[in-house]
Amino acid sequence: MQDGRIVGDDITASSQWHETTGPKYARLNREEGDGAWCPEGEREPSDSQYLQVDLGQLTFVTVVGTQGRYARGSGKEFARAYRLNYSRDGTLWRTWKNRHGNPVVEANSDTYNAVIKDLHPPIITRVLRIVPVTALSAPVCMRVELYGCPWEDGLVSYNSAEGQLMIPPGFPIASLNDSIYDGTHQRRRLSGGLGQLTDGVIGQDDFLLTRQYHGWPGYDYLGWRNDSISTLGYVEMEFVFDRQRNFTSMKVHSNNMFSRGVKIFSSVSCWFKPHLPGGWETEPVVFHTVLDDRNPSARYVTVPLGRRAAAALRCQFYFADVWMMFSEISFLTLYFPFSRSQQPRPSPPDQHDAMIISAVTATNPTNDQPEDSNTPVLIGCLVTIILLLVVIIFLILWCQYVCKVLEKAPRQILDEDVTVRLSSCSDTIVLRTPPVPPRAAPPTATVPSDPHYERVFLLDPQYQNPAALRNKLPELSQSAETSGCGGGYAEPDITQCTPHQCFHSNAPHYAETDVVRLQGVTGSNMYAVPALTVDSLTRQDISAAEFPRQRLVFREKLGEGQFGEVHLCEGEGLPGGAVLVAVKQLRADATSQARNDFLKEIKIMSRLSDPNIIQLLCVCVASDPLCMVTEYMENGDLNMFLSQREIESTLTHANNIPSVSLSDLLHMSVQISSGMKYLASLNFVHRDLATRNCLLDRRLTIKIADFGMSRNLYSSDYYRIQGRAVLPIRWMAWESILLGKFTMASDVWAFGVTLWEVFTLCKEQPYSLLSDQQVIQNTGEFFRNQGRQVLLYAPPLCPPSLFKLMMCCWGRDTAERPTFEGLYQALRPHVNQ
Repeated sequence: MQDGRIVGDDITASSQWHETTGPKYARLNREEGDGAWCPEGEREPSDSQYLQVDLGQLTFVTVVGTQGRYARGSGKEFARAYRLNYSRDGTLWRTWKNRHGNPVVEANSDTYNAVIKDLHPPIITRVLRIVPVTALSAPVCMRVELYGCPWEDGLVSYNSAEGQLMIPPGFPIASLNDSIYDGTHQRRRLSGGLGQLTDGVIGQDDFLLTRQYHGWPGYDYLGWRNDSISTLGYVEMEFVFDRQRNFTSMKVHSNNMFSRGVKIFSSVSCWFKPHLPGGWETEPVVFHTVLDDRNPSARYVTVPLGRRAAAALRCQFYFADVWMMFSEISFLTLYFPFSRSQQPRPSPPDQHDAMIISAVTATNPTNDQPEDSNTPVLIGCLVTIILLLVVIIFLILWCQYVCKVLEKAPRQILDEDVTVRLSSCSDTIVLRTPPVPPRAAPPTATVPSDPHYERVFLLDPQYQNPAALRNKLPELSQSAETSGCGGGYAEPDITQCTPHQCFHSNAPHYAETDVVRLQGVTGSNMYAVPALTVDSLTRQDISAAEFPRQRLVFREKLGEGQFGEVHLCEGEGLPGGAVLVAVKQLRADATSQARNDFLKEIKIMSRLSDPNIIQLLCVCVASDPLCMVTEYMENGDLNMFLSQREIESTLTHANNIPSVSLSDLLHMSVQISSGMKYLASLNFVHRDLATRNCLLDRRLTIKIADFGMSRNLYSSDYYRIQGRAVLPIRWMAWESILLGKFTMASDVWAFGVTLWEVFTLCKEQPYSLLSDQQVIQNTGEFFRNQGRQVLLYAPPLCPPSLFKLMMCCWGRDTAERPTFEGLYQALRPHVNQ
């Protein structure tokens, strides 16, 4: 409203006092006209005058701000309260109520100060009415602002069976109904509305706990019991959308507390309806869930929908246990976004078929028509077909060109016109409407004119040439006095940070062009090292001992990479007897470049000796296939270890649930920082630090490795170009994604994300609510530094001082981030506290 994105014609009202108090003047912090919208006459308690705002598209409205009529000190009118009515189609109107059933929102107590109210639950609507409420007869005036984001899901209603009561013995009664559903409740079914499955609130692992203040047990979930909901063992839900869409996937947040008879669904079958007046297609999409009886955490289940086109879906979710509970359902769809001036209009249902029919008619004229009357029709059809073919050929060539560019240059991941569309809002996304005035931006920054869509790459030619930008802004900040962490850094308390104690390192930072990238077996880059250290290599350079390959007994395949495989083997005759080892094996038909890289990696690995770095034990290079033998830890990787555990408590002890303590997590953090401190001392840049690349033994000793990329289990952690895993963008610093620059400072950024994983017990991906493209868009916000970037939330288990340290690791300016020496010194005193 305030910044004019909602134009005057989209703001209407039931009445107004004068032309100068019309609805177009109802904009927060604006003083045009007589300073506000004022409905005609004095308002009575029974009146329902309203201010109406047409948002032009479905919108997820989360906050409403109101003011009275200040009019430069002469105004006296304001509304003490208001109600909200809303409609998703402009015809059917609904009344908003808070989570306790109250429809009245408290507003202003004076004419000047704005009152900002969070909407719990938020509203999904296209048209919103603000209705002033008065207890006594009095004139009212209002100025309004709305906050939210486009509802890109396009879901306008879902239908399902009502939720049920759970009466577990020894536990509180859980009411698993949809308490905020805004449709109809009839014959124990919900129809025609939206509710808790689209309110952005994700339920906790224990469904009896609630994120809402004064919420009853089970409040965050909609749940059903198997034996009472359906004799066929499934729950059927129908989803209706604003228009036909191509469905990529459906994400269902489901509870999995199997100790109380609750599990995620075992399978789901979805049917598609291309047009709302039409019928259902006969061929469903069927998805079988991989059930997990070890991890009782609630989780998202992603159901691929095969890009099927439809305006409605009907899904049958099959029970895997006695109860099934959902807290959130969202959809990823493909469509072409429209601006407000280009709203989508329904096209004739069979336009394409009509064109074909007319073409056939033109080529087969009837006898009663003059022959020459068909000539213009035939020419028109032929021209149309030729134009369509030209457009299709152009699109194919353009796609091939874009794919080649993406494959050749990872730093040019998206073109300039890629836009971000958030399909839902949550606590982790900070929305500011209208945009705050930007802080001083780098000279290359260009602020787009459209605030809804931001360019991933800036338009300055120097920005498109990372080498030129690197020369112009070698570290993007030369000042050590403007710390992004805000203050000094006192050891051993990790509450503050200062450039003078831990933010600068004497070790040089190596850009991508200054290092050798080792592709090795996995196709990943375990370490990026100064080029002079591996500029030549012979067999004599390899200090690791040769080991008879016949003494390696195969146990299982750990993963597969671009040039070979990683196996878990038992090594007979190694120090310590028969021990488990990881064997990275190069394919015999690998290229000469891959073979040379593999030998270089062996040379580098043989130089590393640290308790927290994976150790090269021996090699098999006397004959093909080439192998390197490294340590393997009994507890596997840290990501899998933590995701299967809960934080230590009385409940975990009583139920024999695998758990870890807060001191264990701190101990792990210190070990990771110690290993990275060692690598930094050698000027080695890891490039892929994450919990998946940290191995763990029985004594919880951590060793940093590089197996993550080779394992299919973690393929979703990597951004893919033409089907090949390339970049772990959710762990990468903004300069690594946008500039292709990997340094120890970018490893520090990844360390901060790894800490975040540790203290969330690896229950979700970083930026789990953002798609890969949106993550890349977010790095552009870090570069522009205008306060609109999405930040990782503070994990509940994480001490505030430690989260502040994570924030320091994610500093925009590389020179302002801590060194690994400083991180280690800050974390170490907390291990034994």
